[in-house]
This record gives sequence, structure tokens and C-alpha cells, in this order.
Amino acid sequence: MVDTSQRSNAPEVMDDFSMEGEVLRDALDKIAGINRLLGGNKITLQGVKQLLSSDDAQKTIRILDVGCGNGDMLRTLAGFARKKHLTFQLTGIDANAFTISHARQLSESYENIDFLCADIFEEILLEKEYDLILCTLTLHHFKDEEILRLLKGFKEKARLGIVINDLQRSALPYYLFIALCFVFRLNSMSKEDGLVSILRGFKKEDLQGYSDQLNFKNTSIRWKWAFRYQWIIPSI
Repeated sequence: MVDTSQRSNAPEVMDDFSMEGEVLRDALDKIAGINRLLGGNKITLQGVKQLLSSDDAQKTIRILDVGCGNGDMLRTLAGFARKKHLTFQLTGIDANAFTISHARQLSESYENIDFLCADIFEEILLEKEYDLILCTLTLHHFKDEEILRLLKGFKEKARLGIVINDLQRSALPYYLFIALCFVFRLNSMSKEDGLVSILRGFKKEDLQGYSDQLNFKNTSIRWKWAFRYQWIIPSI
């Protein structure tokens, strides 16, 4: 059995921010498709709904999606806002220029979505503020000390709070993902990165440990299908 007792520090191919081309495009779209199919976007959307109040219906809500990939989560949020007559200003950030270019192309018809190719560690030092900061399948890409830096910065920049949606680290999803690779015909890079992602994922005590170290209050950590954790961190 694979050892999931500790978070892996193994690199992922997609962590190379200079990567580009059809293999990356295919991986981004497959990841988004699988995440949507398994209900992953709904987990983040539930967190957004929980942090919004009735007063926010009359405001422009600024949302930052960290590690936005092909922008699928932002387009989901745009659709939700349109349906509920809310005003969302949505920004996706990713450090890979090819990824951002692809996300822009897929989101051309959405006037309230923009994208930024930047280092998130530099971005959180700027004089910018958001209402919500989201991390969907992104936090596991960082090491523990980096996660603490990011979350501290997010808390300072997010007026309403933070929504984390990321992978549970355990043997069962690891082996189920191997089967999933055959069903969805994932390319070798997607398969390799997917397995590493699970090993870099989290157990509930990991997330609670970060929360304790940063003295976060009133947070909510819930297990969700399919083998995810939804971590809601209110700022107020």
C-alpha cells in the first residue's frame, strides 16, 4: 500500500511554469472536466454562498481564484452570479503564461472575468483587496511553510474570507484515480501529476494544524465527495 502518513514533497510536471503546448492544454481541460463531473466546483460554490450575506447582494463582490487553471471555476461563478442577479468581479491568477492565455480564450464571452499571470506570493504583498479568495485544487502544490505564508496573506486581503477546496490524502483515492485514468484516457503527465497531487494532499489534522498555527477562528473543515476537504475561513 502507498504510504500517505506524511505529505509528499515530490514535484509535479505542471509546477514548471514555463511549460506550454497541447499536452498542458489537454491536462488543464481534463482536470477541469473531471472536477466538474465529480462535483468539485459545487464544493467551492457552497463555500462562497456560506460567506456571502444578504447585504452583499447590493455590492460588487471581488473574487480572486488562485491557481485558476483554465478558468472553469470562474465561469461557474459567473453563471451563478448571473442566475442570482449578483455582481461578481472575478479574477483568476496563475504563474503559467500559457495557462492564462488558454483561460482567457475560453472566457472571452464573460465580461466580468479577467486573468493575471503573476506569482501569488508577490500578488498578496500588493495594495489590493478582495472580498473572497478561493483555492480549488491549488493549495497542495505548496509546501507547509509556503501554505502558512499564503494563508496569512489571504486572510489579510479577503474582506469576507477564504474558501479552500483540496484533495484528501489517503490510499483509497490514490488507487481509484489509477482506474479513473483509464476511464478518461488521461495522458501520462496528467496521470503522474494526479497521483503526486493526492500524495501532496491533506488529512483533516493537517488543515486544522495550519488553522491553529495561524490562530484562525470559526473555521469549518468538512470532508466532501469525491475525497476532498472544504475548508472555509471567515475573516469576520
